[in-house]
Amino acid sequence: MTVTPQPHPVYVVGAGPGGLAVAAALRARGVRAVVLEKSDAVGASWRHHYDRLRLHTTRRLSGLPGLRMPRSFGRWPARADVVRYLEKYAEFHDLEIVTGVEVNRIERERPGAATEETAGAAGVTGTSGATGAAEARWVLHATGGRRLVGSAVVVATGYNHTPRLPDWPGRDAYAAKGDLVHASAYRNPAPYEGRDVLVIGAGNTGAEIAADLAGGGAARVRLAVRTPPYIVRRSTLGWPTQRSGILIRRLPVGLVDRLTGLLGRFMTADLSAHGLPRPTGGLYSRVRAGAIPVQDVGLVAAVRAGAVEPVAAVESFEDGAVVLADGSRITPDAVIAATGYRRALEPLLGHLGVLDERGRPVTGRALPPGLYFTGFTNPISGMFREMALDAERIARRIAQPAKRRTR
Repeated sequence: MTVTPQPHPVYVVGAGPGGLAVAAALRARGVRAVVLEKSDAVGASWRHHYDRLRLHTTRRLSGLPGLRMPRSFGRWPARADVVRYLEKYAEFHDLEIVTGVEVNRIERERPGAATEETAGAAGVTGTSGATGAAEARWVLHATGGRRLVGSAVVVATGYNHTPRLPDWPGRDAYAAKGDLVHASAYRNPAPYEGRDVLVIGAGNTGAEIAADLAGGGAARVRLAVRTPPYIVRRSTLGWPTQRSGILIRRLPVGLVDRLTGLLGRFMTADLSAHGLPRPTGGLYSRVRAGAIPVQDVGLVAAVRAGAVEPVAAVESFEDGAVVLADGSRITPDAVIAATGYRRALEPLLGHLGVLDERGRPVTGRALPPGLYFTGFTNPISGMFREMALDAERIARRIAQPAKRRTR
């Protein structure tokens, strides 16, 4: 695809799947997109996930625009395969990617202001001098004193950006001994062989790490649960749960709650006899509140076999022990906190009024023209699938004004 010359490119911040998808969709429409990535390669977060990780969505429903995932990946692509796919995707679409550049702040350009675009040795080039507001609307401040001017900006820095560790009483003293790490530091069970391990958090990451430890030689594995999750099969009789998520996503929340309640015994696992109470509240109501169901990739069997023991939530750390919500105290050899991530968008965009009270991008008409986000939701219909759809929508909106300016 020939890219039409433009005074200023569209800047895409982040070279993960969302950012690459938008850049490819823009290029397919003749719009120049420059991807800025702070690390030294595409797919940085996927390179650092734990070894066991596989997509919980099917290969067929996880491809990005313009390139399907190879059949050799199998039905549920592994982490290493996803990394290879993202590398191939960038090469296949001949994307313009600049690594080692971190964007620190994004601002709207003042109409009529003189702007300079400096890139130094990073390989990002641009123009200098006076520019009209219609042509260059966004200024990105990046490492090395770079000041980059773009016609639009797409923020794709990722849903799992900055590890979040709750401020439990006594946490810092306990962590100083090296016995407490965030799940982002976990790779495989080898370092925990023969050890007593507590995993905090029963989301998809915590559930999978607990199952991985139980099957990888840990002497004892406990899973601290604050809110019992819905645990669903990854597929039933060949039908992937993702397809169900796609079908119900547009239905009324109350209707889906009732349907899943009626079909609960067939759709969700019941581990109440093994110390993990059944969840309360409607499944879809909880999804809309941000609580994604756990896809079972070994946890149910491990709990039923006694290899993973559900325990109460963690309340504090005290005198080398972990204090649980039921008042009990345990002394594991290691603690892995699967307590999620923050989007960490405040330094980048907090001054623009485009973030909600949880620090996530607002949606709809509240966003100023030329500013877009992708990859900041965790939908039950599949994150890769939704990022692919987002990429096409964003590219269409950006490409129309670009065509008018070219004419």
